[in-house]
Amino acid sequence: RESMPLIVLIRNKLKYALTYNETKKVTMSRAIKVDGKVRTDMCFPTGFMDVVSIDKTGEYFRMLFDVKGRFLIHRIKKEESAYKLCNVKSVRTAAKGVPVITTHDGRTIRYPDPMIKLHDTVKVDIATNKAVVSTQSTGESTSGCCLT
Repeated sequence: RESMPLIVLIRNKLKYALTYNETKKVTMSRAIKVDGKVRTDMCFPTGFMDVVSIDKTGEYFRMLFDVKGRFLIHRIKKEESAYKLCNVKSVRTAAKGVPVITTHDGRTIRYPDPMIKLHDTVKVDIATNKAVVSTQSTGESTSGCCLT
C-alpha cells in the first residue's frame, strides 16, 4: 500500500540515473538488492524498513518515514543492513500445528519464540528470515512510535 518503486528511488532520490533507460540498465545489471535479494524489476515496491543495498558502491539504505509521513532514505552501515525491524500482524497456527507469525511486510516466520504476541516488534535476520529479538508491546494496538 505504501511503497516507493525502485525507479523512483534510483532516479529521483539517489540520483544514480538521469533517464528511464539508465535506470533500466542499473537494475538489469543486478546491482540493486532489496532485503538481500537481487531485484531487476524497476517497478518493484520498496516499503517501510526495507534495506536497499548497492554492492558495487558499498552503500546501504533503509526506507523510513519522515515526520510528515514521506519516505526518507536513511544511509546505514553494513552491520545494520543484516536485519530489519518488523511489526507482528498475526499470530496463528498453520498446518500440522506449526506456530507462525506474519509481519507487516508479508513475511511468514515459522516456529517463533512463544513469547511473541500480536503488535510486538521483532528483529528479523534478513539472511535466514528468523526472528532474533522481540520487543514487547504495551498492549495497545495503536502506538505512535517507530523503533529504529
